[in-house]
Amino acid sequence: MGFVPYTTDYNLSPYTGLNRHSWIEAGKYLLEGVFRHIKSLDDPIVVPRQDTEITYPNLNASEEVQITQRKAEMFEGLTRTFFIAAPLIHDNPELHICGYDLRSYYKNQILHSCIKTDPIYVGDYETLQAINGNENPFRTYQQTVETCALVIGLWMTKEEIWDAYTQDEKDTIAAVLSSFAHGNTHAHNWRLFNMLDMAFLDMMGYSIEQDKMHDHAQAVLNYYVGDGWYRDGHSFDYYSCWGFNLYAPIWNLWYGYEHEPYIAKQFEDHSNKLMETYCDFFDRDGFTNMWGRSSIYRNAATSAFAGNMLMRNSKADPGWARRIASGSLMQFLGREDFRYEGVPTLGFYGQFMPLVQAYSCANSPFWLGKAFLCMYLPKEHPFWSAKEHNGTWEALEEHEVKITTLDGPALCFSNHQGNGETILRTGKVNVKVQDVSRMRSYSRLCFNTKYPWEATPTGAGVYDEAFGKCVEAQQYSLIDGTTGNLSKANAIMWHGEKDGVLYRRLFFDYVADKTLGNLQALNLADFTVPYGIMRVDKMRISRRPVIFTLGSYGFPDNGTEILEKTCGNAKAIILKGKDFTDREKQMAMTVYDGWDKIGYIQSIDTNPDSEKSLMIYVTAEKKKQYGGKESYVMISQVITKESFEDFAEEELFPIASVEYTDKTACGCFGPIKIILKNGMEKHIDFDGIEGTLMI
Repeated sequence: MGFVPYTTDYNLSPYTGLNRHSWIEAGKYLLEGVFRHIKSLDDPIVVPRQDTEITYPNLNASEEVQITQRKAEMFEGLTRTFFIAAPLIHDNPELHICGYDLRSYYKNQILHSCIKTDPIYVGDYETLQAINGNENPFRTYQQTVETCALVIGLWMTKEEIWDAYTQDEKDTIAAVLSSFAHGNTHAHNWRLFNMLDMAFLDMMGYSIEQDKMHDHAQAVLNYYVGDGWYRDGHSFDYYSCWGFNLYAPIWNLWYGYEHEPYIAKQFEDHSNKLMETYCDFFDRDGFTNMWGRSSIYRNAATSAFAGNMLMRNSKADPGWARRIASGSLMQFLGREDFRYEGVPTLGFYGQFMPLVQAYSCANSPFWLGKAFLCMYLPKEHPFWSAKEHNGTWEALEEHEVKITTLDGPALCFSNHQGNGETILRTGKVNVKVQDVSRMRSYSRLCFNTKYPWEATPTGAGVYDEAFGKCVEAQQYSLIDGTTGNLSKANAIMWHGEKDGVLYRRLFFDYVADKTLGNLQALNLADFTVPYGIMRVDKMRISRRPVIFTLGSYGFPDNGTEILEKTCGNAKAIILKGKDFTDREKQMAMTVYDGWDKIGYIQSIDTNPDSEKSLMIYVTAEKKKQYGGKESYVMISQVITKESFEDFAEEELFPIASVEYTDKTACGCFGPIKIILKNGMEKHIDFDGIEGTLMI
């Protein structure tokens, strides 16, 4: 079964019941799952694996590479579980897990992992380079990531572990830390790992290269795009939250406030700016959205709250932050499929290989241990003493939607009171078509907290063979009507929001050095309705004939009722069923102008929540190369409920009329007016977006 807290306090925490002691119980729950696999005090943390083909140590790699990977795997197990163990040790130095003295275990393992003659020695930068033949002078290693986790844990347990080492033992550990701190790193969030390693060493009296520290810090500042978000490489994802907005505040405490006050002030301001909107990134239950790479890290996204509260001038709302952190904790730990043999799976809920990246190992999910950094906050801290509240959700009216649009990171997230869901729409997406994992994680029209993204339907389970493999959840696909070739939507350019409508452009098979006019594309315009998103998208393609497909969210199929309804020229399919946790769920997709067919697909092993799943899809065939009466505009909506209460007629079919400027070409030119049955109007106008598209 999943985690069930023994200690609850619904007076302090009316939404979740969780208090500080509940979190301690959750930490023990996770560590007990790990330590049941430890046979002696000298055993490294290497947990059972379900995969050897994608994750590392990869059995297809060379022996030299596998040696390096096995060292990294052991180090990940040690340092990432230390995220959880360290605050528990600091809280209770005598804590035992599965019969092991937790403080003694980590003290012993940390030291031995840094002794060159020891079997569990993880290597220093120079040693790993030698193992790999020094063939790449700029190579980086996973150990750089893990040394940063290690120093955070050592900081939290300074009195219990670090101060208990002899000077020679400290020097041994410091030598390994310094090797990676001053070694090569990647030009993105990895710079922060080097910065914290150096900051820890400086804090403990060791010399560091201050010029190198300054160079890393100023570079990290240059990744900032506004609204509290940083660009990580060329992407935006949770690394901005569990990386930049966690590590930078810690760096401020250790080094920045004293040695780099200007940079520290920028980091502090950026974190506080994030706090202005970050709570609305989660839904009414505190659920984290499945978005971006490394989704196996799950509720680590809530660690940005603890990072902010560690700073001198924190602006985070403690009662709302704890409500979200506890809600997201239970989103995952509360499910019985969350663990495999006691250890978090490689998945979002249960094991789910479509989201797993090759840089992960079986120990990698313990990055979620960052969420437990809130445990380092003192018992009397407002994070623990303030009463839980639900912020935005307590203020919204019954069917009201709150929309937050951030142009810097190209994020638009909407809080829907009607179903309690938060829907994320993104831009500035540029992913190689060949990179299937990133395509799934980034290139979606919408991400929904209650409907994690679905992978491409599998051949074995596809109900509609004609379009099964051509349909993607919450994304368009394009089939060349002449050759039958399939094109994937791999780039989304951002224009921004205007009068409640979000404008973006979607490209198929985008390559940066191609002439944009020769690429197949769609202009996207969408706006919120109480239970979801309405789309009024327009073709901007370079050649025809083509067939477009568009999928809904994936829907868990544990016995689903399927209904079809029509209203004039509009058609809808409704799905009613339950998810893995027996929650009632309902989803509908409605199509208006521009679409020829609506149907549904059954699939197997492509949904994070359920072995079997369904997806509603629509198709539109555009046959004429030029001209003709084919509609350039395609109108659709997807709406959801977390109950079996039937959608009202006006919810399923909310459009009263569509008025085109150029009726002869079905709206291929000029503004479009959407008149809704509730009296609201939406004006869609793509003119002018060409000059302001961003990626």
